Amino acid sequence: MTRVLLFVATNVAVMFVLAIVMRVLGLEGVLAQNGVDLNLNALLVMSAVVGMSGSLISLLASKFIAKKTTGARVIARPRDAGEAWLVETVARQAQAAGIGMPEVAVYDAPDMNAFATGMNRNHALVAVSTGLLRSMRRDELEAVLAHEVSHVANGDMVTLALIQGVVNTFVFFLSRVIGFFVDRVVFRTERGIGPGYWVTAMVMQLVLGVLASMIVAWFSRWRELRADAGGAHLAGRERMIAALERLRAGHGESTLPDHMQAFGIAGGGGFARLFASHPPLAQRIDALRSVR
Repeated sequence: MTRVLLFVATNVAVMFVLAIVMRVLGLEGVLAQNGVDLNLNALLVMSAVVGMSGSLISLLASKFIAKKTTGARVIARPRDAGEAWLVETVARQAQAAGIGMPEVAVYDAPDMNAFATGMNRNHALVAVSTGLLRSMRRDELEAVLAHEVSHVANGDMVTLALIQGVVNTFVFFLSRVIGFFVDRVVFRTERGIGPGYWVTAMVMQLVLGVLASMIVAWFSRWRELRADAGGAHLAGRERMIAALERLRAGHGESTLPDHMQAFGIAGGGGFARLFASHPPLAQRIDALRSVR
């Protein structure tokens, strides 16, 4: 959840900054080069540049942003036996998964959580919360680490960046097309582009961005199930199930505010599940138990 939330927040910020820069520089004037004609080819190219740039910049900055926003401390030299065990366990799992040794970090948070991030599967970051270290047995913690190492081995952050870049492109493209249409038909602008275009385009970028986030969230839920399977392979199915059971017990009554329920590790209910980055823990446990 932490990894996805940080990535999406960075991506949205970059997208809006690029859109504003292009507006200030007058680059979106390509939409009205001939007075009333909409150059769809040029718009699509521009949309791809903005959409993919936002996603790729988010990916490039993912490790740095994750460290800064969570206050994660990378274990350069283990301070105690517990930290030494963390580093040794991740090293063993990374070797089994065929990836380079990730940085291992600990961040101060009361909730049971962990994340992995980074654009390169051989130079990733795996971080765990202090709440997780206090609440889980070592066999359960080993399964959580295996889950995060599987994310890295599967190249999930890169795939997420590509999917986010594609949906960004279509959000940017469609919002401008709708804005152009409204400006011509509703506001009756005859030449160039008027205020109706900019207002409509920005509003539609927000609306379509919300809809596009459902696609990204669906992929995120799918990759969580795949990472659970990878964690079961590296650490053992029973350990992976035990870790998820421990998480479910710790999240029986969510303390998240209503507007953040969809981002909780246990997932939201009803309509909120469409925006959840993780499937419900019960579904993840059932999926592992159904494997023979």
